[in-house]
Amino acid sequence: MYTEQGDPCKVLKLINSDIQSPQEGEVLVSMMAAPINPADINMIQGVYPVRPPLPAVAGNEGVGKVIAIGSGVQRLKTGDWVVPGHSGWGTWRTRALASESELIRVPSDVSMATLATMAVTTCTAFRMLKDFASLKEGDVVMQNGGNSGVGKALIQLAKHSGLQTVNVVRDRPDLDQLVTDLKSLGATHVISDAFLRSRDMKEFMKGLPAPKLACNCVGGKATADLLKYLADQGTMVTYGGMSKQPLFIPAGPLIFKDVNLRGFWMTKWNSIRSQEERQAMWDELCDLTRKGVLEAPKHRLVPLQNFEEAISKSMDSFTNEKQILSMGD
Repeated sequence: MYTEQGDPCKVLKLINSDIQSPQEGEVLVSMMAAPINPADINMIQGVYPVRPPLPAVAGNEGVGKVIAIGSGVQRLKTGDWVVPGHSGWGTWRTRALASESELIRVPSDVSMATLATMAVTTCTAFRMLKDFASLKEGDVVMQNGGNSGVGKALIQLAKHSGLQTVNVVRDRPDLDQLVTDLKSLGATHVISDAFLRSRDMKEFMKGLPAPKLACNCVGGKATADLLKYLADQGTMVTYGGMSKQPLFIPAGPLIFKDVNLRGFWMTKWNSIRSQEERQAMWDELCDLTRKGVLEAPKHRLVPLQNFEEAISKSMDSFTNEKQILSMGD
């Protein structure tokens, strides 16, 4: 829990607390696993749009198991696996009381690590591919942050739909290995941000259809880098701002190519969609996972009591391994 906002390594404390039995309409959940995401860190720091009242339990996504139900609960039963249906739920804990309406049932034959990390990254990638452009087999989707959780999920979903992807990553010492890893997930092309800004990029893009969709999680001047190659009347969706810089948007693409600029926030989507719509999305993604379309992210399970170590590793700029807190039962 944290009682004030700030550096997660300083304000988070592991505490013991009693928990009541579930009352009418409530279920008791035993949490099994919960990842550490950038949004979790930002929420604790106080720089994220969702700010739970303090004191607060950290963590936005994870997977747990129903171990007791109160009277009047109809949709869930003891033994069901569940995930939170909204942000700010507080997943970094061993037990949680929740209203039945707050939870989404998920199958227990999908890996725990996959379910724990699906709500933020995979669902975001899924919605961007579905909701913003009319895409058909062979079309090109371009994205920065290609090695992010969302980026990797988008690569796998796009491959399944027969889409080509141009994936931009930051230049780094182990770039060759990263390219190999992303291509093993189904990436068509992986390029560095340095190559994107080079003279060779224009020639490279001549061999591809102009992207109908671009997904932007960086912001700043990286926004203009994507817009330069977007198709006429193409759409760029911004879902993050990792550079912490305003979007750099030249007038040219807006005027001469009539491009569309959209924003997306999974939390907002969940808040305005029905329980049935959210459940249908999870059912489809879990089915794709069973079919081998989606694989669990490269991850490391860390016992809850070692949360400080996991947070430090998750804040490493070039980490390629998701830190997942394991509640262990």
